[in-house]
Amino acid sequence: MRERRTTVPDFKYKPTPLMLPTSRYDVRRADFAVNFISMLKHTTGEWYGKPFQLMPWQEQIIRDIFGIVGEDGYRQFRTAYVEVGKKNGKSELAAAIALYLLFADGEAGAEVYSCAADINQASIVFNTAKAMVEQCGDLAKLSKLVPSTKRIIFPHTNSFYRVLSSETKSKQGFNVSGLIFDELFAQQTRELFDTMTKYTGDARRQPLYFLITTAGRDKTSICYEIHQKAKAVMDGSKIDPSFYPAVFGIEEDDDWNDEAVWRRVNPSIDVTIPFETVQAAYEQAKQNPAEEMHFRQFRLNEWCNADIRWMPMDKWDACGEDIDFEEYEGRDCYCGLDLSSTGDLTALVLVFPPVGVDTKYTVMPFYWLPEDVIDLRTRRDHVPYAVWKKTGVFNTTEGNVVDYDYIVAFIAKLSERFRIREIAYDRYGAEKIRRDLEELGAEHGFTVFPFGQGFISMSPPSKDFYQFVMEGKIRHGKHPVLDWNMGNVIVDQDAAGNIKPNKKKSTEKIDGVVALIMGLARATLGGGINDSVYDERGLLFI
Repeated sequence: MRERRTTVPDFKYKPTPLMLPTSRYDVRRADFAVNFISMLKHTTGEWYGKPFQLMPWQEQIIRDIFGIVGEDGYRQFRTAYVEVGKKNGKSELAAAIALYLLFADGEAGAEVYSCAADINQASIVFNTAKAMVEQCGDLAKLSKLVPSTKRIIFPHTNSFYRVLSSETKSKQGFNVSGLIFDELFAQQTRELFDTMTKYTGDARRQPLYFLITTAGRDKTSICYEIHQKAKAVMDGSKIDPSFYPAVFGIEEDDDWNDEAVWRRVNPSIDVTIPFETVQAAYEQAKQNPAEEMHFRQFRLNEWCNADIRWMPMDKWDACGEDIDFEEYEGRDCYCGLDLSSTGDLTALVLVFPPVGVDTKYTVMPFYWLPEDVIDLRTRRDHVPYAVWKKTGVFNTTEGNVVDYDYIVAFIAKLSERFRIREIAYDRYGAEKIRRDLEELGAEHGFTVFPFGQGFISMSPPSKDFYQFVMEGKIRHGKHPVLDWNMGNVIVDQDAAGNIKPNKKKSTEKIDGVVALIMGLARATLGGGINDSVYDERGLLFI
C-alpha cells in the first residue's frame, strides 16, 4: 500500500516555450493570481476545508496564463485548452479561475460564465466555486450568492458569474470577460461553443476562454477539432500566439499497461488520485473490453475509437455446454423478443433462472427470417442462412416480411411446454403484436413488458450478462446463430460508464443478444429461485 502524499511537491516555474519573444513574464501578476487561489479552500473529500495549494501542473498553467503579457501589457493567452483525465482536479482549478476573473482581474462589469452540454454538468464548476466563496469570509461578504439562478454577483464592480448550458434558450447579447467551458467532449453540436467564443469578448481587452475536458470519442466533434489544434500548437506545426494548450494524454506509441504512462498522463496521481485506484481500474479493464475503453478514455485521457467489440469469444465459447431442453419442461422462464420491421431477423430468447443448487442461467434462442429473403440475406450478410434453415437452427415465415401471427402462435406452443412468466419486448413498432401477446398472456398466465433500449434500461442487464459470462454462469448450448450474433456486438458507452449494444454500429446482426439481455433483465428480477418448480408441478410432456 503506497503512502498518499498530503503535501504538494515543490515546484520551480519555467515559462512555457509558447511565450513570444516580444512577451514577458510578469512575476507580480503571476504571484497575485497564485496567491488569490491559495486563499481559497478545497470543497470535497479529504481535502475539504484545506487551503487550495496548487499542484505543479496547475501552477504552471496559472503562471503561464496570468503572468505572461504581451507588448501591450495584456495577457498573451486568450484561450486555454486543458485536457486531462478525470479526478485530476481540473474542475476545482476551473472554479478558482472563475472566481479570480470575477473578483480579482480588475475588470469592471465582468461577465463570467460556466458552460457545458447540460445544466447539471455546467453547474459542477459553479457549485464548486460557490462552496469556495462560502468558505472564504472575505469573499462571502463582498458577494451575493443566488443559487436559484446559479449566479454569484460582485456588486462592487457590477460583475457576475453565472451558468449557461446548451439547454439555455437565449444565448445572445453576452459581453464575455471570462468563460469556463466544462467537458467540451460532451458537446453534441458546436452551437454553444461558437456562440460563446466568437465575438462575445471583442469589447474586452483580455478575455479568457478556459476550456477543460477529458478526451472523447467523437472525432467529428468541436472538442476533437480543438484537441487537434492543441497538439499542433504543442508540436510547433501550428502557430497561434493567443492559444494555450495543456494536454495530458497517452501518445500513439505509449503502452497503456505501463505504470509510468499512468503517472505521466495523471499529473495529480498520489495527491488527489490514489495510485491504487488507478491500478484497480486497470485490473478491471484487462478483463472487460468496455472497461478497457472507459479506463483508456477517462483515466489515460485517450481519444478512443467509439466501436468496442464487446465479448471475449473464448469466454463465451466456454459457456457452450450441451443442453437437453426436455429437462426444462415446466420450468419458469423469462423471454426477450427483438422484432424486425421488415425482412430482418426476429429473435426470441428464453432465459431460465437457476433453481436448486444450479447457479447458471440457461438460454434458449429462436430465430425467424422471411422465406423470400433468405438468398438475398445470405449474399448480404455472408452467413449460411440456407444451411441453418436445413439444420433447423432458425425458422422461416412465408413472404418477404416476418409474420408476427406465426410468432404469436409459436409462443403459444412454447407456453404449453415452459412456464413463461414475462415477455420483454422493444416497444418501438410493436403495437399489434403487443395486443396479441397480452391476449395470449391472459390465457397462459404471463405478462408482457415493454423494455426500453436506452442506457438506463440496457446497461444494468448488459453488465450483469457480461459478468455472468466471465464467471461461467451462462449456459447457451453453442447455438450457431446466437454465437454469430455475439461475435458481432459493439457497445456504446456514455461518460458515466453505462453501456448498451449498438445495432447501428454493429454492422452484422445482434438481435439474439439484445433479446437475451432483455430476457435476462427480467429473469434476474424474478428468478434466482431456490426451490425447484417441480415441487409444485410435475413435468409437462407435449
